[in-house]
Amino acid sequence: MLFAQLPDDLFRPLASPSRAFNAALLLHLHRRVIGSEPMRKADLLAEIGAFAGSYDTPELADDDTFPPDAVERRSALYRRFLESGWLIERRERYVPVVEFDPEARLLLEELSRLERGETRSYGGAVLEVLGSLESALANPAERSEALANAAREANAFLAHLRGLAGAMRKIEDRILREEDRRAAFRLYFEDFVERHLISDYRTLHTRFNPFRFRSAIVREAGRGLRDVLMIRALAEGLVREGRAGTVEAGERAVRADLAEILSVFEGIDRHLDAVDEVVARMERRIAAAVRYMDRPDSLGIERTAAALRAVGAAAAAPDVPADVSLLRPPLGEAHLATPRRLRPPIDIDPLPEIVVDSRIEAFVEAKAAFRRRTTVTPERMAAFVEARLPERGALRGSDLTITDVDAFIVFQRLREMDVLFEGALGARFSVTHLSERLSNGWLDCPDFVLERRADA
Repeated sequence: MLFAQLPDDLFRPLASPSRAFNAALLLHLHRRVIGSEPMRKADLLAEIGAFAGSYDTPELADDDTFPPDAVERRSALYRRFLESGWLIERRERYVPVVEFDPEARLLLEELSRLERGETRSYGGAVLEVLGSLESALANPAERSEALANAAREANAFLAHLRGLAGAMRKIEDRILREEDRRAAFRLYFEDFVERHLISDYRTLHTRFNPFRFRSAIVREAGRGLRDVLMIRALAEGLVREGRAGTVEAGERAVRADLAEILSVFEGIDRHLDAVDEVVARMERRIAAAVRYMDRPDSLGIERTAAALRAVGAAAAAPDVPADVSLLRPPLGEAHLATPRRLRPPIDIDPLPEIVVDSRIEAFVEAKAAFRRRTTVTPERMAAFVEARLPERGALRGSDLTITDVDAFIVFQRLREMDVLFEGALGARFSVTHLSERLSNGWLDCPDFVLERRADA
């Protein structure tokens, strides 16, 4: 699909011997010359000539397609970009104007972002998601688009975190393969710290941690998933704004966005652990390199003593200038090696024997049993539905009979079973929400219908 949208010869300038110059010229035209409006061809040729005159590199001399004359060179560059599909030329009132191809401009923007290096603020991303989510839930009739924006920002932030650790490991391999120590330090501070490390990484371990808003995001998204009326209002907003065909399709989109936000911010710890691991490993290696950069010469004392003995054994005193003979050797505490201190032995204390009260063990077991009894799992929910849903047909929520608390715990989550557990049960069962209400003495809520999916 990528090459079906782009011209066939688009990448030809980026594969030529002068590809570095062509890429730099394209980025220059994209950032500073050609804006949203078309540009006169004469002005563009002048900009290309000025950039080519200021760009000094041996790659241009190796490219036989570049003529030596400056005027002919700028025309050749213009024709190269025009024929490869980067530029489009047309006329406005008999005046030739030039602009970027729309698809090529999108590709050039991604290449520009790749060249700049991607840095992302943790706090900024979290606040963007939280603000969009709160805006959508506070005014679902008019701000339904904000929910889609929050899900999109969450996905973009997760994609950035997934690629961040890989980019850091790539820089780490380059640093380890570098033989020049000065170049290794330059790679660490310029590429690793400034380009790929997150701008507010240090704030993650302070009391102003931007992830203190993560619990608010999880709470708001969970509240939205449990509120059927809120989901219906957001779905109606999607239908009214033309982003969903039916209310049912809008509800599925709303539930999918909320579930996506929940999954991103509930499972983000493993990605942060990967980033922390790479950062800690790089800091240890750089600290070790600095520590052993100026390693002391272990044979220096022996060579100095041998030189003094040779001077003392000489028949005549060496002819030393007077000003040099007045110098004293730099001996003192600051210049003598300090022996390593012996570490005191570690005192070993026997562990005391702890006798656990049987009543405490019974209380812990009772808490675990209560937790198992009140936790809804995919297996427990599927077994509940399979025991009551006919082989062919549907099951209405108002037709279910709730006899005990265990059945009620599962029943109150049936309306969300198609999006719970990351949609694991949505492939087997479908939930249709009705406008009528059910009241069975345990719960008063909108009615629903459960059905088996045909492909399941």
